[in-house]
Amino acid sequence: MIFLFLFVLFFQIGLFSIGGGLATLPFLYQAADKYDWLSPEMIGNIQAVAQSLPGAIGVNMAAYTGFQCAGIPGSFFAALGLISPSIIIIIIIAGTLQTFKESRIVKAVFSGLRPAAGGLLCAVGFGAVKLSLYNKAGANWYEQFRWRECLLLAILCFLVFKFKKHPIVYIAAAGAAGAVLKL
Repeated sequence: MIFLFLFVLFFQIGLFSIGGGLATLPFLYQAADKYDWLSPEMIGNIQAVAQSLPGAIGVNMAAYTGFQCAGIPGSFFAALGLISPSIIIIIIIAGTLQTFKESRIVKAVFSGLRPAAGGLLCAVGFGAVKLSLYNKAGANWYEQFRWRECLLLAILCFLVFKFKKHPIVYIAAAGAAGAVLKL
């Protein structure tokens, strides 16, 4: 029964997360509010692991979440649920889109989907910043911010914009800094 639940949950997420793998995060946060087997902290960890692994981020997050919930079969059914809507929609649209590609309605639909994807990705960005830098358990306002993490974020942003190295360099540097600073 849990496998069917994971498939249906991630099918719904895959159906409505327009904009790529990171667009699944708002839906995962919503699931974390609803189900006790998923927490916002766990989603932050899932996001970090999924972005570090090769492959599609959304599929990696679905597989990791399914694994946390129900082991390897859960991983399979969650990933299958996430990719199924895309496969079905691509099969349906592939033949008809060529016919209607110059249609004003089709162009208008795609113009409307771009801001939706941007909004979902902005929500993901703000959620990741909040999860990484905000400590709601702090008693005072200055204890609610994770100052070392804020400093690490600022340094990494500077380095990314200044030197433009491969992202794995910054991921490794952040992991090493986290280990050294015991973040």
